[in-house]
Amino acid sequence: MSNDRSETSIRAFLTPPHACAYLEGEQARSLFLDPETRVSAALYQGLTERGFRRSGDAVYRPHCDRCSACQPSRLAIARFQASRAQRRTLSKNADIEFVAEEARFDDAIFGLYDRYITARHQDGSMYPATEEQFRSFLLTPWAETSFYSGYLEGQRVCVAVTDHLPSALSAVYTFFEPELANRGLGTLAVLAQIHWAKALNLEYLYLGYAIEPAEKMRYKFSFRPLEVLGPSGWTDFTPATR
Repeated sequence: MSNDRSETSIRAFLTPPHACAYLEGEQARSLFLDPETRVSAALYQGLTERGFRRSGDAVYRPHCDRCSACQPSRLAIARFQASRAQRRTLSKNADIEFVAEEARFDDAIFGLYDRYITARHQDGSMYPATEEQFRSFLLTPWAETSFYSGYLEGQRVCVAVTDHLPSALSAVYTFFEPELANRGLGTLAVLAQIHWAKALNLEYLYLGYAIEPAEKMRYKFSFRPLEVLGPSGWTDFTPATR
């Protein structure tokens, strides 16, 4: 891959087919960066620009044999326009203040994460939440990561796990107080990250994989204009005619 005007050779490994975590009945494969690779900030950004994501220390992207539903997505900060519904979410949550904090494990943060996983993901591999799973999923020593925490009346109610790239932010994962789900805290976290990226004068916010057929991943298409990565590079997402 091209990186900083030089060519960098990287090794990656392809997994055997396995059950897709998002689409029932589909088989998935993933391309993983060699774990022995030293991941610099520039390399991480270059990989992100090519559709890779991180989960803990692992850097990967889908490489499925017959499915391309997982679309890497990002927002160009200068072009983003909040929808009417998103403006309502901001107004509803004007009493929540976001603060950039150190990415770390502690009992209070883990308690929020545990409540979220228990409420939202009991049917998946992330349940039950454990300290080891929290650390191996959200933290890595080689990335510059912040917990962008939302506070309501002095209580942390939302955490957007966010990686800093040279010219972008990458939204790794968000968890929030499940009892406040009617506030739209998932949407609020993305809007807060957009505001943060703008304040830092960054170009993009990477949102991970937008997957139209998967209901839980479809929310990303509500942020416009959304750019997705395809065979011809990054282009604005155009909804399919139904």
